[in-house]
Amino acid sequence: MSYEDFAYVYDALMNDAPYDDWLDWVKEEQRRHHTEGRRVLDLACGTGELSIRLAKSGYDVTGVDLSEDMLAVASEKAIESGTPVTLLQQNMCALSGLHDFDIVTIFCDSFNYLGTEAEVEAALKNVFNALKPGGLFLFDVHSIYKMDEVFQNHTFADNGREVSYIWNSFPGEHPHSVEHDLSFFVLDEATGKYDRFEELHKQRTFAVEVYQNWLAEAGFELKTVAADFKREAPDPKSERIFFSSIKP
Repeated sequence: MSYEDFAYVYDALMNDAPYDDWLDWVKEEQRRHHTEGRRVLDLACGTGELSIRLAKSGYDVTGVDLSEDMLAVASEKAIESGTPVTLLQQNMCALSGLHDFDIVTIFCDSFNYLGTEAEVEAALKNVFNALKPGGLFLFDVHSIYKMDEVFQNHTFADNGREVSYIWNSFPGEHPHSVEHDLSFFVLDEATGKYDRFEELHKQRTFAVEVYQNWLAEAGFELKTVAADFKREAPDPKSERIFFSSIKP
């Protein structure tokens, strides 16, 4: 999967993303579980929206992403806002040289881009190794309901002036997986014409119990399973599942 074009329209498409809610979730989970420390590793940080918010809130933030282009956008925004954020290009399944963090986050369903069980297990082991004892691991994933009922065989579209898109979602090759076929139309201000490019994004999710087992196998102590930014257990129509775990 390439983000070379996608990175530069990503923020326009994510205008309504709940970044402030994710920031509040981090702060509240840290309070609820009585964890201390301000060193945060924000994995799959994308264009840095959450990383910058965390840094502005007093955290010492390292943002990691697989995409060089996403990181270029994040770096530009951090510099423009005068916000210190360390940015690194790495794969969450093969982290290197990252240790002693107080908090690790993987939000915005980034975990769902891991296509195999082995990749998920590798990422969890890397997160465990990156945390201090007593460190807090926070992530979210799409629910099975969202994959199977909300995404599959549905079309989404937006007709903006600068960026428009048509987004078709099809069943993927695995259970509870989807392939997002996206066509973007981006305004070229110089010519007044629209450039078109296409992206194929694949996502996969698993049952809550499977994630719980993987967390335990990686050595984590599970603290919270909740849904949709609420302090409530998931129900059959929950769309985003949150997990909070501690490294003993």
